[in-house]
Amino acid sequence: MKLNKSLFALIALLGISVSTFAQSEDDAIKETLNNYLDGGAVGDTARLNRAFFPYANLRNLSKDGKVSEMPVKKFIAAVPAGGAKWSSKIINYSYAGTAATAVTEEELPTFKFVDFLNLLKINGEWKIVSRVYSRVEKNIAVASSSPSGGGFSTAASVAPGKGGAPAAKKPAPKPKPSDDGWK
Repeated sequence: MKLNKSLFALIALLGISVSTFAQSEDDAIKETLNNYLDGGAVGDTARLNRAFFPYANLRNLSKDGKVSEMPVKKFIAAVPAGGAKWSSKIINYSYAGTAATAVTEEELPTFKFVDFLNLLKINGEWKIVSRVYSRVEKNIAVASSSPSGGGFSTAASVAPGKGGAPAAKKPAPKPKPSDDGWK
């Protein structure tokens, strides 16, 4: 009986530890994302530097359709005094092990940026290592799909014909268990 109580206590302690670890990972990722979003909004370059890996790159498509790349140091140096004065939000994020991905929006008076951010946990700290972004109209919603059966969704509705998400496609049939997709 004493062994059962000890085993139960150990299992309960492990469950709490795993839950605390997951919560602290969530908090750490959100802290990094908020250092970027809030730092950019008010021009706090110290917070921006805490959010980004020093050799991170920022990419988007230029007006002529070419990939434009900017080192994060140049981006931070170009932040206007007083910040970009955007309102922002974290749309979603996911992580496993030492890798994470996040989607954020930064809304300005006449348009918004949608960021697709990749993060790595480097020396115990989450850092943004790349930012791929798009400047879009304010009514454009982030669209997403989950291959595990979550289906297609948008973060907000968009009027038809306004550049919103494409119609949901019928899911592809699941491969047979012996087919790993590499053959």
